[in-house]
Amino acid sequence: MKRILLPLALVVAVSAQAQITANPKAKVDPKNNKVSNPVVEKPKAKLMSRDELRACIDQQDVNGKEAEAIKVEQASYKSNAEGLKAEKTTVEAGEAALGKQIADMKAEKESIVAAHAALTAEASKLDKAELKARNEAYQARVNNFNTMFEAVKAADAEQSAKRKAFGDKVDALDAQFKTLEERTEKHFDANDKWKAECSNKAYDENDEKAIRKERAAAGK
Repeated sequence: MKRILLPLALVVAVSAQAQITANPKAKVDPKNNKVSNPVVEKPKAKLMSRDELRACIDQQDVNGKEAEAIKVEQASYKSNAEGLKAEKTTVEAGEAALGKQIADMKAEKESIVAAHAALTAEASKLDKAELKARNEAYQARVNNFNTMFEAVKAADAEQSAKRKAFGDKVDALDAQFKTLEERTEKHFDANDKWKAECSNKAYDENDEKAIRKERAAAGK
């Protein structure tokens, strides 16, 4: 299952300061002057070091920029996919038109072959004028067929180029999707790592201020 990209937000964990809390119900034993319910000292929360906090802030910044870059790449992929859908319609229409041209050419060729056979069989029965007329008509059809053949040959070459260009774009789109998928998964892993190491971790606010000041000075 693919995960959906979510905006990253720094989890602000307020540093927990150890406090000494007196028990209001504590009683003093008059004989030994000892407190029957002693004061309980709460354990101190472990704060991230400044270096650890800096690493978390830097990683969050990297994750955030990567999330935005992935969104841009997703938009590019979507645009390319939509463009290929439109181009596919054009290529398919060209294939259909070429198919009809080839079918028409084959039919004309068969018809010419049949006409030649008929003319050959009937030639001896025809007078010179009729034979000449039928020969000229046959030759005209052959010439027209040759023109048709050249046109279909050119159309086939053009369609082959379009077909190859479209196929290359499909391969490029598939490659773009694979790269985007791998990049997204790496981003999710980096985000999960940040959550495990940085989310809900206590830190000193003074360290954060110092780090923010450093980053501002560095133009980050």
